[in-house]
Amino acid sequence: MRKFILDTDWWSDCDDAVAVRLLCNAHRQKEIELIGIDINACMQYSVASMDVFTRDSGVEVPLGLDHSAVGFSDKPSYQEHLAMVREPKRRNADVPDGVDFYTELLRAADDASVEVLSIGFTQVLAGLLKRPGGRDLAARKVRHLWIMAGKWDEPRGREYNFYKNELTRRSGSELCASWPTPITFLGFEVGASVKTGGHLPEGDLLKQVMTDHGSVDGRSSWDPMLALLAVIGDPERAGYRCVYGYAQVDETDGSNQFREDPQGPHRYVVKLHDDAYYADAVNTRLVLK
Repeated sequence: MRKFILDTDWWSDCDDAVAVRLLCNAHRQKEIELIGIDINACMQYSVASMDVFTRDSGVEVPLGLDHSAVGFSDKPSYQEHLAMVREPKRRNADVPDGVDFYTELLRAADDASVEVLSIGFTQVLAGLLKRPGGRDLAARKVRHLWIMAGKWDEPRGREYNFYKNELTRRSGSELCASWPTPITFLGFEVGASVKTGGHLPEGDLLKQVMTDHGSVDGRSSWDPMLALLAVIGDPERAGYRCVYGYAQVDETDGSNQFREDPQGPHRYVVKLHDDAYYADAVNTRLVLK
């Protein structure tokens, strides 16, 4: 069974929660094994809210946290409410720091057995590469990196996960330059117009999240589309074509560039169908029958 680690900011947007629910359901259906979730933006209720949400989604999964990532200015909209629904089993102080978390999980894994899904900021992954032996560990244990970041439909696109601040700009640049496995990017332009999560039953904690965010009728689907693409594992079967080459991020302004090369280790996806196709594909996976 394919093993996944999720890296999420779990911060100011609710599409992270849609992606987490999709992955938890895929885990419960035995499509994948979700072996860990790392949270790469830190606030008071980061771990408590994720703990409550994943257990409510039927999965108990190891958690990590970048305890130093407190410099993000946006206000989280749903985490405090989530953490109050029931008593969390874990809080921030109970989980390891992000790079230590990755090191532990990857050391325990078989070679080329882990896939990483990044739907937030990239400083923890970049930090793993800087740790002595970290790049070699990633090269041996990680098969593929799936990442929601960048804007690839224009020469110097800019997208939040890369340009947010100095840390994200620098780490995005380092990741594209040094990550040792193939990378698949799903960019801003792919998910912006696809709305999901708007037809959930009453009492569903994900509906509470969407409501608290102000998106009870649905939200752009950057993160859940990346999660579903990764679960399917084949871009063509998931409804995309790929452009191959080399991705770069400018560390000064966070803009991305792409040099096409059919032999390149990076690829970004382009939609082949209308938005309803992808919305239906995500929405049908949010509530198990």
